[in-house]
Amino acid sequence: MMIMRKLFVAITVMIAVAFGAQAADLTVESPDGRIVVSVETAGGRPTYAVTCDGRQMVEPSALGLKADIGDFTAGMTVRGHSVNVIDTSYKMSGTKTSAVHYRANELNVEMENAKHQKMTMTFRVSDRDVAFRYSFPQQGETASMMILGEATAFRLPAKTTTFICAQSDPMIGWKRTKPSYEETYKADAPMTDRSQYGRGYTFPCLFHVGDDGWVLVSETGTDGRYAGCHLSDYDPTSGYTVALPMAGENNGNGTATVGMALPGSTPWRTVTVGTTLAPIAETTVAYDLVVQRYEPSEQYRPGRYTWSWLVWQDNSINYDDQVRFIDLASAMGYEYCLVDNWWDKNIGRDRMAGLSRYAQSKGVSLMLWYNSNGYWSDAPQTPKQCMNTVLARRREMAWLKSIGVKGIKVDFFGGDKQQTMQLYEDILSDANDFGLQVVFHGCTLPRGWERMYPNFVASEAVLASENVYFDDGAARREAFDLSLHPFCRNAVASMDWGGTIMNRRMSRDNKSRHPRYTTDVFEMAASVVVQTRVQCIAMQPNNLAELSPEVLGFLRSVPTAWDETRLVDGYPGRYVVMARRSGNRWIVAGLNATDRPLTLTLPLGMFAGQTVDCYTDTPAPKGAMMGEAQLKKLKVGKNGTAKVTLQPNGGLIVDGNR
Repeated sequence: MMIMRKLFVAITVMIAVAFGAQAADLTVESPDGRIVVSVETAGGRPTYAVTCDGRQMVEPSALGLKADIGDFTAGMTVRGHSVNVIDTSYKMSGTKTSAVHYRANELNVEMENAKHQKMTMTFRVSDRDVAFRYSFPQQGETASMMILGEATAFRLPAKTTTFICAQSDPMIGWKRTKPSYEETYKADAPMTDRSQYGRGYTFPCLFHVGDDGWVLVSETGTDGRYAGCHLSDYDPTSGYTVALPMAGENNGNGTATVGMALPGSTPWRTVTVGTTLAPIAETTVAYDLVVQRYEPSEQYRPGRYTWSWLVWQDNSINYDDQVRFIDLASAMGYEYCLVDNWWDKNIGRDRMAGLSRYAQSKGVSLMLWYNSNGYWSDAPQTPKQCMNTVLARRREMAWLKSIGVKGIKVDFFGGDKQQTMQLYEDILSDANDFGLQVVFHGCTLPRGWERMYPNFVASEAVLASENVYFDDGAARREAFDLSLHPFCRNAVASMDWGGTIMNRRMSRDNKSRHPRYTTDVFEMAASVVVQTRVQCIAMQPNNLAELSPEVLGFLRSVPTAWDETRLVDGYPGRYVVMARRSGNRWIVAGLNATDRPLTLTLPLGMFAGQTVDCYTDTPAPKGAMMGEAQLKKLKVGKNGTAKVTLQPNGGLIVDGNR
């Protein structure tokens, strides 16, 4: 059957070429035949288009790039093509699914420009994703080139609305730490809206193509051999185009162009499409197209961590308070405790070694925070100058290993230039040598890194939970944000949101400052909806006495490494219901971001005919902001459906097979 499919693809392409001559028209489709990519070279300018079930998802859009050695956007001629069937399986722990069977049809288009310089465009089309990249051989004696810019474009139909996040100006914000992928999203905005800074948009970018379906655009496979890219502002003629970093990033140091050794390839541009949102939320394309870069030095453990800084802030970075959070982690059965900035000043390295020994005696491992910066921000937090050079970094990591630390959180990166991508890779590679897992904050989007680097955990790269603490407006927006990210930011990469917050108010005493506007069950469900293999459960010590045994029981048992993920229902920014499986245990978690009760009839085939645990919120009493968490039994029909109600800014958990 696979051989017949390959022959069909090949015949389709050859017929197209035969009738297209110089203006080659090549097509390749997904294994199930639903997604079709068309590649044309009319007038010497290569373009592609994407349909799904006959619906236009991406209109003819430009391809190619410009380099110092030549122009690969115009005057292009097709010199040949080949087709392949990709059929591979891989296993990976710590993401939305543990086993992937990736099947795709591949089209390689061999081209040359007017100077007879060669470029190959490779397209891979699976049942939910399109991916493409450019590859270059050595051009005679020329064994390197500088990429000056890409023509790669994404033209969406005029009826499309957007769910996208602005790329910020460089070297702005707190202590000149941007861009850090921490801007706000707009939902259902017209394409014609100008981005906040006029700098375009960060990956990933979600588009709603009216009644026809959804498109998610991103990239994967970026490492030190390329820069991190983003999308330009919308242009009515060209659509959105791939943009290289801004010159001002990294405090202006380093080129905004990309240096490529030849032969070489660009990262993959990815386009996930579907007539529903399920392909968007369930995609594994970021991992399908990359390979592991090195062997893990040890078996890295998924798990949960406590974190004092989120609510108790800098004043908590002292020995006694960290003991309290280690004890909290131990009481909850959590694997880790994160000690944040200033620990070298406020606790000291000698006492930190003792604190690590204490944590280990309680069955808990420490993770420690570091400032990445050398010259690319003014962030004052220490430890500094420990991660930015190889000698300092390896000396520091050897010490961390010697005292039993199991992870690091590295913060405040300077942008997306190629040299910064290399720094990320260097930190990860060195950390693996010393058995350290890595979380990045104030940073770029991970691009396939969970598979490429086995000790990589997650990145922030989102306006995360710390802002719920800082700002009442962000606290009010939390439900909107967390109901949107399963369809965009968290769909393509693990996300360190920063914590399931169980305090009702954003203060140590749980009485002062602004409130949390989401319910307890919302926060509990968020620990399932947010995907990362080491999850922050940002409980406070006082929560042990304040929360019910039922709530504590769930928070003690929530997994973080999943074997399977399914979208049950949802709409970005309004609500989401996700089903995740860990072993034999299915958990269905829902978030309601609206200001009204939301009643849904859910397809829960994994629980058909069963009576399962169901956490919901009681309706808010008159004059109260929210109700209380309740645990009830839910009878799921033999047909696999159940009717549930999520309260405003509330949540849902259906938990079976515990």
